[in-house]
Amino acid sequence: MLTLAQSRFRQTSPTVSVDDMNGSRGSMQSRTGLAEGKDVAEKFSFNPKEGIDNPAMVITDDADSAPSPRLCLLNREDDGESYGFRLRVERGRLGHIIRSVAPGGAAAHGGLRDGDRLLEVNDCYVNDLPHPEVAQKIKLSGNQLRLLVLDGEGYEQALYRGQDLQSVARASQGESCKPPRLCHITKDPASGLGISFTPADGQKSRFTVSLLRGGAAERAGVCKGDLLVWMNGATVSDLTHAALRRMMKKCGDHITILVIDGESEKHYLQQRMPILPTPGVPHNLPHTARKLQLLSDSRGFGFVLRLEKATSGRTFHVLQELESGGPAERAGVKDGDVLLEVNGESVESLKHGQIAERVRQSGQKVSVTTITPQGLEFYTKLGLSPLLFCEEDSDEAIDRKETSTAEQTSQRETGKAPKSRLCSLQKGPLGFGFNLGCVPRRPGTFISQVAVGGPGQRAGLHVGDVVLEVNGQNVAQEYLEDVIMLMKEGGRSLSLRVKEQAGHPKRQEKTPPAAKHGEEKYKITCL
Repeated sequence: MLTLAQSRFRQTSPTVSVDDMNGSRGSMQSRTGLAEGKDVAEKFSFNPKEGIDNPAMVITDDADSAPSPRLCLLNREDDGESYGFRLRVERGRLGHIIRSVAPGGAAAHGGLRDGDRLLEVNDCYVNDLPHPEVAQKIKLSGNQLRLLVLDGEGYEQALYRGQDLQSVARASQGESCKPPRLCHITKDPASGLGISFTPADGQKSRFTVSLLRGGAAERAGVCKGDLLVWMNGATVSDLTHAALRRMMKKCGDHITILVIDGESEKHYLQQRMPILPTPGVPHNLPHTARKLQLLSDSRGFGFVLRLEKATSGRTFHVLQELESGGPAERAGVKDGDVLLEVNGESVESLKHGQIAERVRQSGQKVSVTTITPQGLEFYTKLGLSPLLFCEEDSDEAIDRKETSTAEQTSQRETGKAPKSRLCSLQKGPLGFGFNLGCVPRRPGTFISQVAVGGPGQRAGLHVGDVVLEVNGQNVAQEYLEDVIMLMKEGGRSLSLRVKEQAGHPKRQEKTPPAAKHGEEKYKITCL
């Protein structure tokens, strides 16, 4: 590689000014077609003495009717093309608002309208997420984007009636379905990939998975009867069986496929939704991006940022010359890691000097997202952004690792694994008295908070307990939404089989608070 430029981060510098932030934000908006606005809107003040003639008190006859979200599918030709709309946050209005829909653009063709409120991006509920995170999800979606929106009037009415917008979004999609799975298979020396494909029901370009029991594919998360969506980044909807076999032979020792179960595929087809890897659940991926927190010391952050150019002509921002025992090395940065983000902002479109300035303006703490060069090459060949599948290394994650190590040591010493417990609860005036959480896009649920003195605590639930059974039914591999529905079916009585397990958050709370605004690391539902 040819070194083009480098910046050393050995000292801290003054914090960023408001003008600098506004300037950088404007440059990003012009490229992506997404914007964050601050519009002033008059807000009607209700005076209860004015009675029913007050326009704020007008109630329609059909007060019980549910709002009707719309599903909009957007397609663009390439990454350089805009979707043709802006996403805004406006003063005096709630939600993420669709504005400036370009006539004839992808957004207009997909059915977006000015004033729509965004509820979901590629099956992910985003109404309660911060604007930058929602914009990032849209940017990472590639050339196909699935948006669930509610018109402005319907959104305001739903808020006025106190309706749960997430339930509204879920109800509009009919029966819930499981997301597709992105599985990376490594060939076994003895049994190979352990997978083959058969035309489904004799249909051309629709293939059912056949598995070798206990083989490499099954271990990688592929299930019997799955349907193949794409292989190594290429869709199979236009391939013949012979072409698919030829593609398999060229894969070598590794293959990455997107699969989905038959029932979920029917749901996608009924909703006329494309099956994309964006909301997919990763299984056995060999590389992941990592979001790391660096705390500077007297010498700075302890790394050198270099701009390097590959033989293909593409340039990368690389972290090198790590100081031994310095902040970067302690945080887990590896020499030669490729920089993807600084403080949650993608560096792909930034110049070397702009990135160096953002790091200097971070003060004593900076967040960087990195990946190995091999990892970047892996996702580039698949046509995916490595930011889609990112591990966050926070203080909480470090605490969990330390707890896991301690518990494993204790288990080796005692020779005993944690036993499961059966907890019976009766619903009280404030519910069951615990919060249920999960890691997004992964099966399995756990107890995230327990109210002091509530039914959950009296039944013996503890923060970090993994839920194994609900009312006698195994839910160890079920998703949060399915577990919640099963709990609701039990009415005021609930039986949970749980087991203490490391690797889950163990925050102690006196009462089960609502999830913080924009908290995405763990989905949390109060029960």
